[in-house]
Amino acid sequence: QVKLVESGGGLVQPGGSLTLTCTTTTTIFSIYNMGWYRQAPGNQREFVARVTYGGTPSVADSVKGRFTISRDAANYTVSLQMNSLKPEDTAVYYCNADQPGLPTFWGQGTQVTVSS
Repeated sequence: QVKLVESGGGLVQPGGSLTLTCTTTTTIFSIYNMGWYRQAPGNQREFVARVTYGGTPSVADSVKGRFTISRDAANYTVSLQMNSLKPEDTAVYYCNADQPGLPTFWGQGTQVTVSS
């Protein structure tokens, strides 16, 4: 059973914006910390942003001031608003749900390409 479903990736020009959305179950949304990771070709998967189940956000230094993570309790979604996109932001973006002592979940990934 798929627990995390991502949407919103695509092709955008440098300086543009995209919003990624991760939809999950009510149980996961209620008790898990949720976040976004990305993996570019030839690179390891890296942390992008995270929001705790209590609503506390954090973002990687590389995207600070450009990316914002938020939770929508009405729709059980976590969104990543990405502004001022750069070519180096090109990667497959993965939704993640984690909580110590519980199984970790990953989405299937969504491609973000920043290119002119």
